[in-house]
Amino acid sequence: MTRIDRAVATATKAHEGQTRLTGEPYIVHPIAVQKILEDWGMDEDTIIAGILHDTVEDTFLALSEIETAFGKDVAFLVEGVTKLSKARENMRDLSTYLPSTKDNLLKLLLATGQDIRVLIIKLADRLHNLRTITALPPGRQQKIARESLEVFAPLADRLQMSRVRAEFEDIGFRHIDPRRYEFLQNLTETRLKAADRKLNLAKVAVEQALEKEHMPFENSGRVKSMYSLHRKLAKHNQNINRVYDLIALRFVVKDVTSCYLALGVIHSLFTPMDGRIKDYISTPKQNGYQSLHTTVITPEKHIVEFQIRTQQMHEYAERGLAASFHYNEQKLSDAYLKGHVSQLPTHLLWIKELQEASAKLARGEQIDPKKLKLNLFSDKIFVYTPKGDIVDLPKGALPLDFAFRLHTEIGAKATGVKINGKIANLNTKLKQGDIVEILTSKNQTPKVGWFDKLFTSHARQKLRQQLARQQSPHKKPRKPRKKN
Repeated sequence: MTRIDRAVATATKAHEGQTRLTGEPYIVHPIAVQKILEDWGMDEDTIIAGILHDTVEDTFLALSEIETAFGKDVAFLVEGVTKLSKARENMRDLSTYLPSTKDNLLKLLLATGQDIRVLIIKLADRLHNLRTITALPPGRQQKIARESLEVFAPLADRLQMSRVRAEFEDIGFRHIDPRRYEFLQNLTETRLKAADRKLNLAKVAVEQALEKEHMPFENSGRVKSMYSLHRKLAKHNQNINRVYDLIALRFVVKDVTSCYLALGVIHSLFTPMDGRIKDYISTPKQNGYQSLHTTVITPEKHIVEFQIRTQQMHEYAERGLAASFHYNEQKLSDAYLKGHVSQLPTHLLWIKELQEASAKLARGEQIDPKKLKLNLFSDKIFVYTPKGDIVDLPKGALPLDFAFRLHTEIGAKATGVKINGKIANLNTKLKQGDIVEILTSKNQTPKVGWFDKLFTSHARQKLRQQLARQQSPHKKPRKPRKKN
């Protein structure tokens, strides 16, 4: 019997008699976490810890028994996940304000800082819970969906686990704003049907050209996720025709030289669009993502995006840190636990900083969270009311998102906006540090056309409520707050 088989047998015995809300035996969950970790290519100790991750907290099994049966490393990881669960229990419920959410993220990170694999196990745990979220009561579904979208998706992104991040975002988005999700899904399917023939023509042309050059390759298509599309449309005033990367053709080649040769082949076939050639190989994104992107115009005047990368780049783009785990030789060594891991890539140096902070906490030293440059919320912005109150919004948010965040009636009565003291258009994207004043009129009524001027699910929900109220005039509206 392998160590993994023994871990499954141990967990099955420990969880005997326990069930999930779905009615299934509880062991279904640890085994699902095991499969996820195996799919991510994690090491054996991490997989075993994933199988046993709930045993210490929820069963009779003691940490000392785990260490005796499976070793110090597995016990360390299980203990880390247990501590992480306790840290999350002490968090405040997620609010609409960034400081609270940032504190939650920071606590999660510091709780896992000594071994980042603890966080990877927690991501696998949450992912399976999210996949089975429909078994929960509606209120609980909303809370988990929102937390997954606002906390766990950014954590996955920090580990460059884009496939995992996209799943967190899409399932969370689907439960928070199901109408918007369905609209975007139908829009995407319509575009896919219309684009199928032109994409196939472009794909075949490139395949034949690469074969002629005797260049080995693999290819596939990539459709933009619904949440990514939602965010992208906000940048382009809801104009789907300006989203050129809704569907992309991806070519995986054997090495970096072949990436640039393939780019040349594509440009010999089609006309590249100005400003749409992006070299993320020579200049990787901040999170380490590498690939060549180019958007071209075919002879039939169709616009197609291509992505070109090596197999290693593709694995890292999909699975991030889990795909190229840098700690195989150093894991749990004295240097690792003290935060002295060397030779980390630039985009992962935040992990070293995190380890150093966690080591200080373990020694009883104090740290100043403000000095941790982890850039946890690169997708968030702070904006201010004229009175100086801080409101956090996602990048891409518009003035009406801000208005509905302040109060439903302020959004419903909005007639215009001043940004930094100047009259601005309601389609203006808000930026970090903007001072935003919503102009209102008691005679104003919300319009269906406002949906094109909204980005956040919260604002869309509030607008629907206001429009429904207009259909029932006997319902008296609540008295609005003073204008901000």
